[in-house]
Amino acid sequence: MGKRLRVSKSICSCASPRFSSAPIASFSRHDMDIWTEIAKYLDGKSLMMLAATNKWFFSTLMDDSIWKFACLRDLQVPDSPEVRFKWSKLYASAFGGSHSYSFRQKEKHIDWMRIGAFSFDSPDAFLMENLICPPKLPTEDTVQKMLDSDGSCILHNIKTGIWIADLQLVRCPVCDLNTCDGTMQVLDARHLELFLNDGFVNGSWGYELVGSHDIKRHVNSASGGILDVKHFKSPYTADLFNLKSWVGKSNDWQPKAMVTYNAVAINTNLQDNDGLHIKYHVMMSGDTGEVVAIRISQQLL
Repeated sequence: MGKRLRVSKSICSCASPRFSSAPIASFSRHDMDIWTEIAKYLDGKSLMMLAATNKWFFSTLMDDSIWKFACLRDLQVPDSPEVRFKWSKLYASAFGGSHSYSFRQKEKHIDWMRIGAFSFDSPDAFLMENLICPPKLPTEDTVQKMLDSDGSCILHNIKTGIWIADLQLVRCPVCDLNTCDGTMQVLDARHLELFLNDGFVNGSWGYELVGSHDIKRHVNSASGGILDVKHFKSPYTADLFNLKSWVGKSNDWQPKAMVTYNAVAINTNLQDNDGLHIKYHVMMSGDTGEVVAIRISQQLL
């Protein structure tokens, strides 16, 4: 028989763990830094759903810095200068499904599509009815003279910051037929804050005609552009004039659009026609007189 293995009591007692009687530190289930990082991957609807779960998430996710990040991310624009409204409201205004015809002239509206967002870094805009880069900017002293000269013009006192651009399909102004297929397209651009201003909501701010122009011959397409004059010669703006990269082929009748950091343009190929009637409208703020919205409408003659 082999010898029995004897285990020392001292060894056995040392093997037993000793637990401290000190209280366990409190642990929070919510880490603000973690959820702030997670919020960067959520859209506005998801942010609101999560914020509605409890008070902690509401106070964390309704922080304006989170909504600013979401707004700039989804609009795909660089950082913006100071804004007058909370970013959560600006996000809702931008992505709530509203457009300028939602508030007025609903009976004339047919369809629309969101083009995207761009920025005005300067208070000067260049508007054109064709997408051929001119060798120089117009120098005539009035908008109408500029349009009569080469179908483009410069507007001053533009409200700087982020602008949103939509393409609208609208019934022609003189048509009252519900069966009208729509013979007018509108490049519709507005400042990000426009829908939150009382002057716009109550209708005291309206669109004013600043110039018009007729092309009394067949045209292959209806096109238009809005550029920040400061970035007229920038590489990003040059992409607008590279028509092969985004304009549809001659038998493609679907509207096409292009947006860069500081410009936007549209193009729709046309079938047989007698020309276009083009109008330029602006809306000005009643407080500062700054231009806060621009429309370029193109109607078949």
